[in-house]
Amino acid sequence: MSPMPFSEAVYGAPPLELAQVPDSAAQVSPLIPGAARLEDVAPESLTRLDVLAPAGTIERRYVLALALKALSQGGILTALAPKDRGGSRLAKELTGFGCAVHEDARRHHRICTLTRPETVTGLADAIHEGGPRHIENLALCSQAGIFSYDRLDPGTALLLANLPALAGTGADFGCGLGILARAVLASPKVTDLTLIDIDRRAIEMATRNVGDPRARLRWADIRAGGLALNRLDFVVMNPPFHDGGAEDQALGQVFIARAAEALRPGGTLWLTANTHLPYEAPLNAAFKAVALKASAGGYKIYEARR
Repeated sequence: MSPMPFSEAVYGAPPLELAQVPDSAAQVSPLIPGAARLEDVAPESLTRLDVLAPAGTIERRYVLALALKALSQGGILTALAPKDRGGSRLAKELTGFGCAVHEDARRHHRICTLTRPETVTGLADAIHEGGPRHIENLALCSQAGIFSYDRLDPGTALLLANLPALAGTGADFGCGLGILARAVLASPKVTDLTLIDIDRRAIEMATRNVGDPRARLRWADIRAGGLALNRLDFVVMNPPFHDGGAEDQALGQVFIARAAEALRPGGTLWLTANTHLPYEAPLNAAFKAVALKASAGGYKIYEARR
């Protein structure tokens, strides 16, 4: 992989009032389709990097370690996060890598600024821990930061238990590691399956896990539309309902709308969701027939026919 041709970068979308990100900064977040890979940035090549740090400890340390690896000696790192979503640990973690940190607190965030020293320690261990790995209980490749990266979430498990053998051309919206896709492709009558996820890491892991010539994988934001999918026979999905840590029911509603747009008349959507999420109204608005197929353990399964 050739080195990235930029000297300033940004990871995620730091609040504008908290981080003055240069207009020239290249985006390196796996959650922004089309962004460069922070993993591919040449070591000690950046003069500046602004990071909205992830909430999960393993993922956060992985990103911070990659950031310090990418910065040149004397390069500036600004790392910030909400206090209750990893921000309170940032200074300690960066100090543990051998950095002298200036910490500030504003708008419920902790903001850490540092100049990359000549010597940093512990980067390789943090990068190894947060990198792709085989998860024994899933028997799949995964990576910290992906939704339910180290376990089968109950909503997906309930859908798997109720999903019939499908046929024709379909899509898996928010495919994650590819668990649903593997079950769908177990049916020989499925001719083509498009897997879509906003998380590049999920697409990379699903590429490893699915390995079926009928599967096509796309790193894309379903909310943005323009998926160029039409007249599908089926869509399966476990739509997200959190954005940046806060519940956002509109996410699932958009997924439902996009599924309706992609399906042919008579095509079916299979959806799993938490019981408390009010998806019945958007389902009934977009589909001719909606049936509750299962409800257990705080989750529900719907089949909706276009």
